[in-house]
Amino acid sequence: MDKTFEPFEKAVLPKKITTRLLSLIKEKHLKPGDKLPPERELATMMQVSRPSLREALQALALMNIIEVRQGDGTYVTSLEPELLFEPLHFVFSLDDSTLHQLFEARKIVEVALADLAAQRITAEEIAGLEACLTQSLQAVEDPEAFLRADLELHKRIVAAARNPIMQRFMDSISQLGLASRSRTTHIPGLLHHSAEDHCAIVAALKRHDAEAAREAMLDHLNHVEQRLKDLESPQA
Repeated sequence: MDKTFEPFEKAVLPKKITTRLLSLIKEKHLKPGDKLPPERELATMMQVSRPSLREALQALALMNIIEVRQGDGTYVTSLEPELLFEPLHFVFSLDDSTLHQLFEARKIVEVALADLAAQRITAEEIAGLEACLTQSLQAVEDPEAFLRADLELHKRIVAAARNPIMQRFMDSISQLGLASRSRTTHIPGLLHHSAEDHCAIVAALKRHDAEAAREAMLDHLNHVEQRLKDLESPQA
């Protein structure tokens, strides 16, 4: 038999359903708090079997994207970042090497992005970074506020680099970045050190000094990773 036109394996179907539901959420067709149609109706609408749909919904529930309420129905969660990266905390708690691999990737990509941003950043973008920097400095005693300012500052640097492919890569690891920051922002003294690092990064970008921007970003990521290693060390 010619295998060219064989049907998809059944195991692939739940993944396709999950991808489709995620697309509906990303495209705002499904919003936080929305109730999904009943399982039987949804399976008919999507022309899939109920077991395949159920498997896809279970996967989304594990990611905290949907919530199945017994006797009530299935709802899209609030989609708050804290909720979405809860499963990633579990991954990191099982194997901290995942976290260090993330830093390795960030040091390759974000250092290069800082270089590009220094060459391409506009006066308006520098003003936006300085506003983020002010927020960081004001939030060194407030981990949650600092987290928001930190994410915004790094996001603006990525945007200033004007490289859509590298930006897409950073977007793809954004949830990992959120989860890692939620752990590191609570390390004693780290926020003050990170705020100082942010000052050095922004100063280099403002001077359009690509080499200094690279060094400042690398120093920043090395500082955070080293503090994390110190915390994990038996002597810590």
